[in-house]
Amino acid sequence: MGEFEKRLAEMGVQLPDAPAPAANYVPYVQVGDTLYVSGQIPKQGDTLITGKLGDDMDTATGAGAARVCAIALLAQVKAACGGDLDRLEQVVKLTGFVNSTPDFGEQPMVVNGASDFMAEALGEAGRHARSAVSAASLPFGVAVEVEGIFRIA
Repeated sequence: MGEFEKRLAEMGVQLPDAPAPAANYVPYVQVGDTLYVSGQIPKQGDTLITGKLGDDMDTATGAGAARVCAIALLAQVKAACGGDLDRLEQVVKLTGFVNSTPDFGEQPMVVNGASDFMAEALGEAGRHARSAVSAASLPFGVAVEVEGIFRIA
């Protein structure tokens, strides 16, 4: 078990198998040392975390959903790295899409669920650039979707 996975275990997190794509796309594309990971939606077991921020979901619950997306992102990175998460050198950028009402303005706090998780789990390698944007709706009614760009060895 590598250093990143030891830290995850200390946090009580075990990476799931990398989720399969839900449509006609690939889960990630590697170009040189850059890994582009498709948007991950929040799924715990067989249950999707659905809801609309500013309507039937609060910011803290949305941040929890974004954390679940971050875990799925790391599962994809691990798969792309042949099972060796320690090949991850840097989270370069995350983009979070928040299913929210037009008057909801706390998208950054929701996406902090993913950002905070990356920093806690990966230390300096988890610090990244980021965008947090509102979406009128997301696939399957999920609360949030997060995609990422990573630098790997």
